[in-house]
Amino acid sequence: MTIKKDLTKEQKIKAEMRRLNSLFKNMPKDTKKVVKSLIENAAFMSVTLSELQEHINLNGVTDKYQNGANQWGTKKSPEVEIHISMTKNHTAVMKQLADLLPKHAPQPKNDGFDEFVARRDDID
Repeated sequence: MTIKKDLTKEQKIKAEMRRLNSLFKNMPKDTKKVVKSLIENAAFMSVTLSELQEHINLNGVTDKYQNGANQWGTKKSPEVEIHISMTKNHTAVMKQLADLLPKHAPQPKNDGFDEFVARRDDID
């Protein structure tokens, strides 16, 4: 997702929703109703994950803590915890969306066999 940094979060979400909606523009109306909420959630999570990644890149993956006078250490930052959880949810939503896309039958690879058989028939 390449969205300018000077946009607000809401603008980034709307841009991501437009991008995802373009993939489903030819869907039947009943499918679009299902897809709408999935797209909204996917767009929100995508933008939020980008923001979390920026924060993690700037601040690292750990936070220091202190419990009492003598107990201190490091732990996974809350942003990392949220990122992990949201990534799993985003992956699940994107899989649901991908499963709703029309399936395109793969084109058989031309291995030359048909031409070979046609030439053999011409020889006989």
